[in-house]
Amino acid sequence: MAAARRDTRGIVDPAELLTRVRFRRPEPAPPLRPYIEHYWLIDWDLTEPYVSHVVPHPAVHIVFQRLAGEDAFVEVAGIPHGLFAQKLEGRGRVCGIKFRPGAFRTVAVAPERPVSEWTGLRVRQPEVFPDTDPAVVLDPADESVRVAALDAFLLSLDPRPDPQAELATALVDRIRTDRTIRRVTDFAHAEGLSVRLLQRLFAAYVGVGPKWVILRYRIHEALERAGAEEPVDWAGLAAELGYADQAHLVRDFTATVGVTPTAYAQSAQGAAGGR
Repeated sequence: MAAARRDTRGIVDPAELLTRVRFRRPEPAPPLRPYIEHYWLIDWDLTEPYVSHVVPHPAVHIVFQRLAGEDAFVEVAGIPHGLFAQKLEGRGRVCGIKFRPGAFRTVAVAPERPVSEWTGLRVRQPEVFPDTDPAVVLDPADESVRVAALDAFLLSLDPRPDPQAELATALVDRIRTDRTIRRVTDFAHAEGLSVRLLQRLFAAYVGVGPKWVILRYRIHEALERAGAEEPVDWAGLAAELGYADQAHLVRDFTATVGVTPTAYAQSAQGAAGGR
């Protein structure tokens, strides 16, 4: 099994979360890597409830879950509209599949359905995967067996290359890695697309619009900087991320995360100092 990665980008206060859960991100089998970014495995055994928060990525997930007091189930989790919150209590286990942006329609779930129709939804069995036994994924004590079960589940869905999906994935990755991309109009023209065509492609394959993606990756970067130990030059970071000024960064960060960047930084650094 490939080594798990510890990238926690998007998690609000990841250090706090990692004191309460075992969290790993193993890779899928090689044939699945064009479609799947990684798996994510979480186990916990808590004496007190804890609520985790995540600033969502532009990605759809399939999630196998065993939560305290509930039967095991599997669900499709579309991209949340806002901050994602999940209450963890007692003993539980989650085995999640994170699709690459644009790749969800390559599996035989509902390939004719625009991904935007899943946005904001969490759809459980039996509405999805009625014949899938989640225990096959969740029960094994050996983590490598769980990963192999996720591989087998996905391969049974028969993912197939789709040029439009590949284009959508490439465009989202360009936004993620290129900080000079700041306006949808400029980005569309640079890619030889009309704004309307770009928006239609994102609705059909990603689930959210290109403007949402640009903003979300800005907030992920700001969240990472705010959670670091080094002081943050907020005006400089705002300029680096393409904001007109610091006030616009503060507005977007606060609307997404629920607190101002400086308040988040003080809380995260204070918690780190306490540990």
